[in-house]
Amino acid sequence: MSEASLDPSAARGALSLRDRWRAFRNARLADTRFQRWAAKFPLTRPTAQKNARALFDVTAGFVYSQILFACVKLKLFQMLEDGPLPLATLAARLDLAPDAAERLARAAATLGLTERCDDGRWTLGTLGAAMLGAPGVAEMVEHHAALYADLADPVALLRARGGRIGDYWAYSRNAAAGALTPEKVADYSALMAASQATFVEDVIDAWPFARHRRLLDVGGGEGQFLTALAPHAPALELAVFDLPAVAERAQARFAAAGLARAQAFGGDFFNDALPGGCDLISLIRVCFDHDDAPALKLLKNVRAATPAGGAVLVAETMAGTPGAEPVGDAYFGFYLLAMGSGRPRTAAELTALLHEAGFASVREARSARPMLARVLVARP
Repeated sequence: MSEASLDPSAARGALSLRDRWRAFRNARLADTRFQRWAAKFPLTRPTAQKNARALFDVTAGFVYSQILFACVKLKLFQMLEDGPLPLATLAARLDLAPDAAERLARAAATLGLTERCDDGRWTLGTLGAAMLGAPGVAEMVEHHAALYADLADPVALLRARGGRIGDYWAYSRNAAAGALTPEKVADYSALMAASQATFVEDVIDAWPFARHRRLLDVGGGEGQFLTALAPHAPALELAVFDLPAVAERAQARFAAAGLARAQAFGGDFFNDALPGGCDLISLIRVCFDHDDAPALKLLKNVRAATPAGGAVLVAETMAGTPGAEPVGDAYFGFYLLAMGSGRPRTAAELTALLHEAGFASVREARSARPMLARVLVARP
């Protein structure tokens, strides 16, 4: 290697115009004198203030998440569901001193979780009200207590890849996952089902499932997706394939829901043949749980079970979604890092995996909230 190749300036001629602009921009923003000037100059002051706020939000984000955690743990949103409350009443119900209750309410108000009424009482903010309409989110927030422990030293987590939260998701990094007992899978299966509620609604709206004859949901957990889908496609035969202990829970869910047309099959979706005769196979938030090699192995197994004229539907939160980049790359990037398995992928990366697995065509079906759910449909 020549000395010139070690010199960063030697490569400047190859930089794109956009990269040259980035270099110029970053040099200015890193200059404290420029920062002071920009904060005072009328034309740049709004941008400077916006950037300062954004930087503070990134710096203080861990505090924001703990404020939300406190609201969820104390069931603050449920207390305000029936209407505004005076601070004294709210403090008594929260079992907090009045000054502590006010501190929490004011902090939550800055995040849109609560609002102070004109008469001084406290009520729900827009995001607090939205939390009531998405109970699965609250369950995930409570579950985050385990994630916070793994993120206490993010550098160590990056170097080790895998934290204690991987023990919660018992199938993660577990070669003997097929032998898990129903008791061992109960907690994570229930959380997975609860957290899917809003997600599956968007998937159901994104694709005309009723045009198919039989659907197999691979890695479908307790059957939350199929149970939600059933009323929208009354003639569709339903089947779920997951670990034996999970499939047992799914069969119980189907029985409780009176879904006689739904079946649950237990097995290892990496190595066992999938049930045949299904003209649609779905993978709902499954691929991003696995690294590239096992994900490709799974997709090849799915391809082998896909008949001519059949289709495979892959739905998950994807990296690189415009306007929602932190959801895929930041949140799920580090959550899956702590889990020790998987990574968020862009639609292009998932498409490439599907092609490598043997699917000839892949297209995206429009979903209502791409930041939560994007849907790819592949055909042999």
